[in-house]
Amino acid sequence: MKLYMKYFSMHIQSQMQYKTSFFFAFLGQFMVAFGTFLSIQFMFNRIEGVAGFSYEEVLICVAVLGMAFSASEWIGRGFDRFPSLLGNGGFDRILVRPRNEIFQVLASQMDFSRLGRFIQSVAVLAYALPRSGVDWTWDKVLTLSLMLVCGTLLFCGLYVVYAGISFFTLEGLEILNALTHGGREHGRLPFGVYGEGVLKFLTYVVPLALVQYYPLLYLVGREESITYALTPAVALLFLLPCYALFRFGLRHYKSTGS
Repeated sequence: MKLYMKYFSMHIQSQMQYKTSFFFAFLGQFMVAFGTFLSIQFMFNRIEGVAGFSYEEVLICVAVLGMAFSASEWIGRGFDRFPSLLGNGGFDRILVRPRNEIFQVLASQMDFSRLGRFIQSVAVLAYALPRSGVDWTWDKVLTLSLMLVCGTLLFCGLYVVYAGISFFTLEGLEILNALTHGGREHGRLPFGVYGEGVLKFLTYVVPLALVQYYPLLYLVGREESITYALTPAVALLFLLPCYALFRFGLRHYKSTGS
């Protein structure tokens, strides 16, 4: 942890060398997230609910996945940019250092401008929570916390999959953006509204619904079983095949040769 905080400090100092550039990048991220909020606002100007979910309940979906995605972009940026690390020989330098490869990739890049999106999502969540009608008992607080933490780790797992595939393709597969950026965009609404097929895919294949839809049902009182509150923790099992894929790619890595 001490070494990670050292990297953390170095990245902050580096990005603060260009304060104006950082400010506009930060502002741009904030405005992009604000556009998502406005789209929900305009939609609910014409309708009263979506599949029985109120405006405030939908805002919880927007805020939770927005916070999880932006946090994963911030701390998992090294895996998002992994193809460039392979291409320029940077990963070869990582392999000769006496530290875990995953730790070094995580610490290699941190994009603090993503905090603009994160802060905007925090503001939306702060607006929605007291107006949602949820009775905030300890189990509801735990559920929300699990949604945020496990959602962040799940998106990080998708970036690890992206990196693992890059060992064989050299360039990342853009189709995976349908799961990361696409998951964030479709997460503006509860995943159950997209139909049974999509919900099953997002439950059993890429378990985004386990960190958004099922715990939301528990939060708003549609389901009373504590199992729904704990589904975000179950989603962490997805990290095991993500890690296995990365290790499989690492074992077959042949270096850039440069």
